Amino acid sequence: MRYVFEAALWVWDARREDTWVFVTLPADASEEIRELTGGARRGFGSLRVKIAVGGSTWRTSIFPGGDGYVLPFKRAIRRAEGLEVGDVATVEVELADF
Repeated sequence: MRYVFEAALWVWDARREDTWVFVTLPADASEEIRELTGGARRGFGSLRVKIAVGGSTWRTSIFPGGDGYVLPFKRAIRRAEGLEVGDVATVEVELADF
C-alpha cells in the first residue's frame, strides 16, 4: 500500500534536546495501516516503510503514536529538501512488507 499526504514537521517534546523531528500520518491512513498489518509489528510497534519526499528517498520505520502513525524525519533529508520544523512536506509512504 502507498499513501501520499501533506503534513507539518514537528519536534518530539520528550526528546527536544535531541531534535527528533516527525510528521504524523493522516488518521484514515493510520487506521487502514493498522487494519492491514494486524499483529505484524516489530519493536515499539514499528512497521518498515519506503519514503519519498521531493527528490529524496529512504527506508525507515513508522511508529504508533497518539494521533496515528508517526514518521521520523532525518536531519539529512530535512537539509537536502530545505525543510524546517513547522514546514509542510508532501510525503509518500509505502509499506515495505505488504
